[in-house]
Amino acid sequence: MWEEFRARLEETWNEPWRPLGLSAFGSVLGLFLLVAIVEARGTERWVPILDDVNLIFHESGHPVFGLLGWETLAILGGTLMQLLVPLLVSGSFWWKRQAVGFGFGLFWCFQNLHNIARYMADARAGLLPLVGGGDHDWTELFIRWGCLGNDTAIAGTVAFLGWAGMLAATLWLGFRWWRTRVTL
Repeated sequence: MWEEFRARLEETWNEPWRPLGLSAFGSVLGLFLLVAIVEARGTERWVPILDDVNLIFHESGHPVFGLLGWETLAILGGTLMQLLVPLLVSGSFWWKRQAVGFGFGLFWCFQNLHNIARYMADARAGLLPLVGGGDHDWTELFIRWGCLGNDTAIAGTVAFLGWAGMLAATLWLGFRWWRTRVTL
């Protein structure tokens, strides 16, 4: 079974990406730009619809990872699920060699880092409203890991990684579009 999977993985790795047209590239580029503007300029930095979906995945991650029986993993499960879902979406499109879906999944994953960073930065302040009014995930985690006093510094690094990843996903998609034009 593993040999078959490995062989299929090698085969997929060597398959060419499907061509990426200008209209698809332009549409996704416009969406990426809109999300980036809302992230950069908004006071709350909440991207409607996208971040609502991210919150649903975050909240569902707690019970899903909680099933594994390790309390720290249950607390971290929200953040893990928030990243895992876009990565699975991206992986599915990678497997199909569809550049727009793959690039969107990566962009979405890195965009999630902004939410996570905002949540991390709130660990000491505790100003963000919490779903269900429970404990603050990152306060709990930072206390366990002995780094609560570094919450804003860690959040700054995570936010930077989010911007860098969003830019990288956009550039990769631009590269795929350019490669389509060059090879036609």
